[in-house]
Amino acid sequence: MSITNPEKSLLTTLTAFSHPRVVTMLFLGISAGIPLLLIFSSLSLWLREAGIQREAVTYFSWAALGYSFKFVWAPLVDKMPLPLLSKLLGRRRAWLLLSQIMIILSIVAMAFIDPAKDTLTLMAWAAVCLGFSSATQDIVIDAYRIESADSNLQALMSSSYIAGYRIGMLLAGAGTLFLASYFGSTTETYDYHAWQSSYLLISGFMLIGVITTLTVAEPPQAIGNSLNTHKDHLGFLFLFIALVSAFIACFYYSTELAEKAKLIVSTLISNKPLVGFIIELFRLALALIIASIIGKCVILSGIVKQQIAVQTYMVPIQDFFQRYGYLLAWLLLALIGLYRISDIVLGVISNVFYQDLGFSKPEIASVVKSFGLAMTITGGFLGGLLAVRFGVMRILFLGALLSALTNLLFMVLAQAGHDMFMLYLVISADNLSAGLASAAFIAFLSSLTNISFTAVQYAIFSSLMTLLPKILGGYSGTLVETLGYSQFFLITAIMGIPVLLLIILAEKYFQLGTKL
Repeated sequence: MSITNPEKSLLTTLTAFSHPRVVTMLFLGISAGIPLLLIFSSLSLWLREAGIQREAVTYFSWAALGYSFKFVWAPLVDKMPLPLLSKLLGRRRAWLLLSQIMIILSIVAMAFIDPAKDTLTLMAWAAVCLGFSSATQDIVIDAYRIESADSNLQALMSSSYIAGYRIGMLLAGAGTLFLASYFGSTTETYDYHAWQSSYLLISGFMLIGVITTLTVAEPPQAIGNSLNTHKDHLGFLFLFIALVSAFIACFYYSTELAEKAKLIVSTLISNKPLVGFIIELFRLALALIIASIIGKCVILSGIVKQQIAVQTYMVPIQDFFQRYGYLLAWLLLALIGLYRISDIVLGVISNVFYQDLGFSKPEIASVVKSFGLAMTITGGFLGGLLAVRFGVMRILFLGALLSALTNLLFMVLAQAGHDMFMLYLVISADNLSAGLASAAFIAFLSSLTNISFTAVQYAIFSSLMTLLPKILGGYSGTLVETLGYSQFFLITAIMGIPVLLLIILAEKYFQLGTKL
């Protein structure tokens, strides 16, 4: 399976960037990039200024786990039409508009919560709603991208999407920091109203996505392929609610038991971060098992037809294993699950790291966000061009190698302290490699997706991509407290080694059989 044409001329490739579908992905990328940092780094700095401990701050990264479990409701988004909206806009655009409205409402809700006075639970729920809405938007955008253009445009659309995504992150990252600082909130003098105004203003940039959704055309492949009757719609919605409720209930009621287990096991094993990670992993597995059992019971009760459930959840998975065979399929899933582990785990604590080194919010915003944006966009377009010219797998390997090596530069920065030159150097290398790797990786995931199951299969891939890194990222604050920044950055670099081995093995399998 060839997803790129290495023989394409450079001029033809550059001209393709002006294709309407490629340009559309730029604006949808902006809409997708805005929510992420409002859950991660910008929220981390807000919480730190409000006096929240570093360990609690990094735990908030788990609010974005909706990105890692979006495969659960991806079939709902894929199959279920929305009343009125789907008739007016089509299935993809209807879900896009709904998710974008929910994102705006979630950001506004966060703006009206003061973490210094209100309970953190309220902020956590608002952040979870933002993560859920943003993940839903991602499901639709991913499906839209794959369905709206041929495979020869996917690498360039990935590059355009990454450019837009990083612009959105700039607005939500640097924009929020500049605004909060302008309105008067500093590390020494916390001002809730400054952060409130910043979040409210940033929510307005989501109108870029709303306008794009209302003006673009529905992909032809998305027309049709929905559930047939209202009974099917309601049954499928009930199945989704049952699965999510079971999952949340398991986590909620196991909290006290998990804390007791951590205390008991910690007396036997002195490594508290490892103990916490293992127990939380068991909680996750238990919640998934219980949710699966509840789902099975709902299907057996006849509320949802078994044929529909199998067609929706099982057939896309079966299709993937049938196309690649079990050995290669599991190898590819392992590669997907580990590819971004180095940069995601490091990214959760990065802004707190810069702040601990003494960099001010304007410095972080101008160097990390603004200058870093330019480097990421450059890396993204470079990754797209190189993937078209030399093939995805080679650039995938190059991106993984550079991502691991650049993490070592953070060790140098940790020793250098407040050094603007080193900050520019680290951000240049890190963001350039991240952009290059992301463009190749998105094109890689798109190539693995069957056009008949775009939303579900890509949701599974992208969920798996962030699941383990985000779970580990939630413990980044604890690891830094225990090991220090230098040792933590070394560990994140070492995490990239298995990824390189998996890419080499995957490429060998493709050379023996199907070529990527």
